[in-house]
Amino acid sequence: MYTHTHKWLLTLMRLLGGIMNFKNTDTHYNTLSVALHWLMFILIVTVYGSIELRELFDKGTETRDAFKMWHFMLGLSVLALVSVRLVARLVGGAAPAIQPEPAKWQNKLATFVHIALYVFMFAMPIAGWLILSLAGKPIPFFGLELPALAAQNFELAKSIKEIHETAGEVGYYVIGLHAAAALFHHYVLADNTVSRMRFPKYYK
Repeated sequence: MYTHTHKWLLTLMRLLGGIMNFKNTDTHYNTLSVALHWLMFILIVTVYGSIELRELFDKGTETRDAFKMWHFMLGLSVLALVSVRLVARLVGGAAPAIQPEPAKWQNKLATFVHIALYVFMFAMPIAGWLILSLAGKPIPFFGLELPALAAQNFELAKSIKEIHETAGEVGYYVIGLHAAAALFHHYVLADNTVSRMRFPKYYK
């Protein structure tokens, strides 16, 4: 019993040590970046899921409004986490190299998609925050009410909402391209693209 407990404590300490160490290795991204990557994947799925599920309910119903509220709060959570992730990415140092090395056009495409994803993850939550602000609506965030970013302006709110919804549709394709590229690297090219974003093993 003691040995088993001791083993788990050692594992936990090593995991925490990995989180505190923000540097990437030759084979893996740092643990914090990996954790944030997969947590944000789950969040983005729930953000899209909540806004799609609201369509199953009539306008003005409590359930529809609840899905809209969760869509906004989870979207703001993405904004918070992507800010932390960007810092972790910057201080982590050089990204683990892809082996075998891909073609130059693949590297350029990957860079473009990554930049697009970061812009998307920053811009979409801010746009949602701005829409509620301009519409004069409360801005909930897990029991808190955030301050408005701008004074009331219904016409501008409507315009930004249209852009927000269009960008959301485009987001499906950008995220899909990212996922498809990861699967292509893993199953077709058989390189280490996906394994770089796995948690390293802390003990054998």
